[in-house]
Amino acid sequence: MCLIAIAWQAHPDYPLVVAANRDEWRDRPARAAHWWEDHPRILAGRDLQAGGTWMGVTRGGRFAAVTNYRDPSERRSSARSRGELVAGFLLATDSPADFLAGIAGRAAQYSGFNLLVGDDRSLFCFGSREGAIRPVEPGVHALSNHLLDEPWPKVQRARTVLGMGVGDGDEPLFAMLSDATPAPDHALPDTGVGLERERWLSPILITGETYGTRASTVLRAGAHGEVHLEERTRGANGDVTATVAFSFRRIG
Repeated sequence: MCLIAIAWQAHPDYPLVVAANRDEWRDRPARAAHWWEDHPRILAGRDLQAGGTWMGVTRGGRFAAVTNYRDPSERRSSARSRGELVAGFLLATDSPADFLAGIAGRAAQYSGFNLLVGDDRSLFCFGSREGAIRPVEPGVHALSNHLLDEPWPKVQRARTVLGMGVGDGDEPLFAMLSDATPAPDHALPDTGVGLERERWLSPILITGETYGTRASTVLRAGAHGEVHLEERTRGANGDVTATVAFSFRRIG
């Protein structure tokens, strides 16, 4: 994912609400969210090149998602796929904090990343550039390609909209995820990719023939164990080309 807005323990009916966009090269093969045939407790999309995923949940209520850390100087063909970190947590049985403690020592095997992992009791974030395992405090947060709650325009917009609509259904969140408005130049971060690319990457929804937003996902985990996930696949112009939706009750 390249934008994850997350409400954690911010609403009595929905302890976890996530609204996220996955930005990726369009020629990288992937499958939309589904129950994995080889691991039937996992509901997630799948990277068909490396086998991992960018975001997923389990029938037992485990959740994980990853974003990359934007750094144009870091290009390593030998780096491991960051999607295996998400899949690894979904397959694991240890606590979120313990899982992150286990990967902190080998984070250098991957290009820069931010990893969110949680269950029905706790939510943690680990940024490989910070090197710190941090509990996510109750409230509304957002994460893009820098640190958690870094005040990039898209991060601030996502936090605001999610904070206003945690309990108001999915459509306002999908509308936010469809916002292709670029940020003004004075508000752009400087991540080393140049002004034109900063402009292009600044909207919540990124369009483009070779790279851009490929999927928008809203996840709701209810206070009584109900879970709903909807994912909308997007074309190069941002239009929705397919939708999948799943509802289940948490077990275990």
